[in-house]
Amino acid sequence: MKIEILPRINSPLDMKTLSGSELETLAAEIREVLCTVVEDRSAHFASNLGVVELCIALHMAYDFTQDRLIWDTGHQIYPHKLITGRYSQISTIRRKGGLMGYPNPEESDYDLFMTGHAGASVSTVLGMKAGDDLAGESNRKSVAVIGDGALPSGVVFEAMNNAAGLNKDVLVILNDNKMGICPRVGGLAKYLDKARVAPFYNGLKRDVSWLLNKVPVVGESMEHTLGSFKEAVKGFLHGGMLFEEMGFRYIGPVDGHNIEELSGYLQMIKNIKGPVLLHVLTEKGHGFEPATNDPVSFHAPAPFQRNEENEIVPIEKPGSSSPKSFTDVVSNSVFQAMTDNERVVVLTAAMCTGNKLGKIRDGFPDRFFDTGICEAHAVAFAGGMAKAGLRPIVDIYSTFLQRGFDHIFQEVALQNLPVTFCMDRAGIAGEDGPTHHGAFDNSYMRCFPNLVLMSPGDAQDVEPMLEFSLKHAGPTSIRYPKAAADSVERKVAPVELGKSEVYVWGKDGMLIAFGSLFTNCIQAAEKLREEGHDIGVINARFAKPLDVDVIHRAIRESGFVITVEEATLCGGFGSAVLESANDAGLNTSHLRRLGIPDRFIEHGNRNELLVDLGLDVAGIIATSRDMVQQTNVAVNE
Repeated sequence: MKIEILPRINSPLDMKTLSGSELETLAAEIREVLCTVVEDRSAHFASNLGVVELCIALHMAYDFTQDRLIWDTGHQIYPHKLITGRYSQISTIRRKGGLMGYPNPEESDYDLFMTGHAGASVSTVLGMKAGDDLAGESNRKSVAVIGDGALPSGVVFEAMNNAAGLNKDVLVILNDNKMGICPRVGGLAKYLDKARVAPFYNGLKRDVSWLLNKVPVVGESMEHTLGSFKEAVKGFLHGGMLFEEMGFRYIGPVDGHNIEELSGYLQMIKNIKGPVLLHVLTEKGHGFEPATNDPVSFHAPAPFQRNEENEIVPIEKPGSSSPKSFTDVVSNSVFQAMTDNERVVVLTAAMCTGNKLGKIRDGFPDRFFDTGICEAHAVAFAGGMAKAGLRPIVDIYSTFLQRGFDHIFQEVALQNLPVTFCMDRAGIAGEDGPTHHGAFDNSYMRCFPNLVLMSPGDAQDVEPMLEFSLKHAGPTSIRYPKAAADSVERKVAPVELGKSEVYVWGKDGMLIAFGSLFTNCIQAAEKLREEGHDIGVINARFAKPLDVDVIHRAIRESGFVITVEEATLCGGFGSAVLESANDAGLNTSHLRRLGIPDRFIEHGNRNELLVDLGLDVAGIIATSRDMVQQTNVAVNE
């Protein structure tokens, strides 16, 4: 398809002069461009295909140079980027130095918040509306677009309750495509299924209530008839009753792929006072049949190309197959644990696909629990299960588990309950960028008493760590990156509480790795030994409790010590080593920490970002050489 209209759209104002047929052509061109994006990289795809018309209609109805727009779960931002002046840069999306795959205020004034998770849009839009009103700019409109997968998040209902109480003029657009990343779950999902087939409803509840109050009631027969009539009306208005009772004017459901119809409703809603919810029905993957038929696989598919019939042609990569990822290895180990022990259960928060839990869901349906995007609930839920005698595994991305922080404290650590936290995407999460990098879990988990912190050095550590965790009497965590799980050839030491694994000892220096950078440390040490430096490597395995015997010996006996972690240095593994050494009265002037500095890391290929952070093999070698030089200078002095 030839792209003709989109290159002329430098801002949404350029769309105002387009005819209806030209807007339809623009929508088709946007979808064509989205298809080209995924030809050479993995990117969020089906969700973006589903919001094309909604995005166009929003920018036709509003002026978001003045009005406010928040896209909840910001991975559906691509059409918005294309019509807000970034079409010429779209080939750079999710590449280091290029466009981010999420909203980014540094890219455009049309992006207000960097949103990589779900549920906060109603709160932030309400906050902006309250701020605008206080600043005397009440003419500004405020719009939040939230998906049905994000709707069950507790913070959404907190914000809606507050918005109704304040009676603020905010518009919440419920983008209902019957999906999150995976099919939605829970009672609210069933409610929305009924709403999808209910007749169109435009806030009629107040009018119907007035009518019912005017109907005279005479005798038991009339009372029965009126009661039946009321129930019938409730059924007729089922789709909007929940939101109406919460204080929102409900409108919908509306066809989310009809630009003209959407634009009309949006124009009407601009004049309604108070909070409004517009229920929009969309289809994830709309306009591209393979994505429509399989929206789960096409949420963020591997790169593909299309033939002349618009059929998918997978891109064959040369060379041998890559090793399994840590996610795969953990998933296999969890499956085996559930096979061996019927008390083991698994909980996730709408990340069944990302955490490779499909076979667990299918193999153990009664012991698999997807809470939807409700991480705090998932953690407290697991605490209750553990109290009842089960061995729950909470499998959630590191960055998303942060939402359950208070419940990790109150319902798990404080109670000393045996919950296992499997934290995927710990460390650099690659092209997803700062909203997804799992940089902080070492710090936010290490502060809690009773919690044991582990990280596998390679694939061979995973299964014994999980076995240890499921036998341990208290809470544990296992962090691992979105990366290939290499295997270091060695006699693997058993996993014991607070015990590290000494790979090789070195008198000139010791590299102490917490996590998968253990393999980088081994390669760095081998290179340094070739240069004549006796450098050793320790696979720390535990950040809490530390193996103080081995680590303190390294600090006392070796020329230098470098701690290496794929996490923030603030309060992390290296900090734990320094604190322990200080408590023991040891000299730490020859100790250096490598990790993520105190700043947010942008998006890019994981290996590229590790180079920038000095956490690749060359970076570890360079730091070691610097320490060798410093040590020699200190000795000579």
